[in-house]
Amino acid sequence: MRLAKINGDFCLCRTFADMTLSRICCIGAGYVGGPTCTIIADKCPDVTVTVTDLSQDRINQWNSDNLPIYEPGLDEIVRRRRNKNLFFSTDVKKAVIEAELIFICVNTPTKNYGLGKGRAADLKYVEAAARMIAEVANQSKIVVEKSTVPVKAAESISNILKANQRLGVQYQVLSNPEFLAEGTAVNDLLNPDRVLIGGEQTKEGREAVESLCWIYSHWVPRENIITMNTWSSELSKLAANAFLAQRISSINAMSAICEMTGADVTEVAHAVGTDTRIGNKFLKASVGFGGSCFQKDVLNMVYLCECLNLPEVAAYWQQVININEYQKRRFANRIIESLFNTVTNKKLAVFGFSFKKDTGDTRESAAIYVCKYLTDEGANLRIYDPKVTDKKIFSELTNPLMCEDPERVKELVTTYPDPYEAANGTHALVICTEWDQFTTLDYSKIYQKMLKPAFIFDGRLILDHEALMKIGFQVVTIGKKLQRSNVHRSFSTSSQS
Repeated sequence: MRLAKINGDFCLCRTFADMTLSRICCIGAGYVGGPTCTIIADKCPDVTVTVTDLSQDRINQWNSDNLPIYEPGLDEIVRRRRNKNLFFSTDVKKAVIEAELIFICVNTPTKNYGLGKGRAADLKYVEAAARMIAEVANQSKIVVEKSTVPVKAAESISNILKANQRLGVQYQVLSNPEFLAEGTAVNDLLNPDRVLIGGEQTKEGREAVESLCWIYSHWVPRENIITMNTWSSELSKLAANAFLAQRISSINAMSAICEMTGADVTEVAHAVGTDTRIGNKFLKASVGFGGSCFQKDVLNMVYLCECLNLPEVAAYWQQVININEYQKRRFANRIIESLFNTVTNKKLAVFGFSFKKDTGDTRESAAIYVCKYLTDEGANLRIYDPKVTDKKIFSELTNPLMCEDPERVKELVTTYPDPYEAANGTHALVICTEWDQFTTLDYSKIYQKMLKPAFIFDGRLILDHEALMKIGFQVVTIGKKLQRSNVHRSFSTSSQS
């Protein structure tokens, strides 16, 4: 305990050095909070972990056998720890009152209104969480921002907490960004490259950092737990995702050059990736990146640079986004061009709707934009994805930000539970997600049921193109010319439309 002055009054406060972590609360039961706290509960059996959310439906799913998110291996761990030291609840205030450490894992979408529209992160949920903590906390708390947030968000949280501070209550706000890749989140949590923890460079701040280090040290080697100041931690998260997105846009830009010159982007990526200074990760050309983080974080970086009066730096990072948009558009344009410059009333099977394999997440999926461009041209789409629900597919395609006529979309789009049924009677197949099962389908069987000439557009470079051409398919892919009639031209030729 120590004597502290709060709002002009002196009182005894519990110090963070005195704090033994036995109860953890997480605000937000989404893609970050749910898996992260599940692993913490599994690795820290003496710590009670409560994951909270205002959505009763979401909490009901976490308490059922049908989890709200799909991650390989997650359901098994949830079942192992649930109702032992892992709990899911809508009673957020009760969990906050009881916890010594609170993770803020709420959504931080890109703003679609007002100042910073289309670039800045919307922090209304983060602010609401901070105000609620200040309202109910009756003892000192460590508050950890785990949502992807702009630089200095921790400072904003700290200001809100301190402005509404109760007698005897102290706060330390830490930054502990997540580095999860959907589809491999469990492994990423169990075997992280590093854990970043940022905090104030004060005695109390360092004590709070050590408390969180203690949690992670149950399974993460101490040398992989990196501590730093709060702002460095926040910026490191944005920088990491910006660098990864930059690599994808770089290889996608090279794919356009390859198509015009006769080079093979896969061979170029291999040659570049064998340089140990560069490495081979994130050098797979595709229809474009998606997901909840890459675009949002790069746009956050752009907005940050603009606010700091760094227009040249902002323009540099904006180009990463521009190339990604260009790649999705030119892929759709190539489909239209190959199908004799019209897809009106033609049936196209779209294989994959999630933004990547092994997840049901569709946020910013390239498939959404490809489908939009094709339905704008009047194509009839038959969509199959092994994990994305029909409801989610139509929710994305009829989003007011994506379409002006939801009823027309519903007329043009049909979902199917089986890929063979989806492909039956179609003019073309469009691969938008790299699901493993798409590499093992019987394409001879599919070909027999399609209209001729039958096309395949491989937006993920996962199929055996030579084998498909021997079957009879007209194959169009990314980053190389295929030596066969009707498929030898680059799909970049129509990208100016």
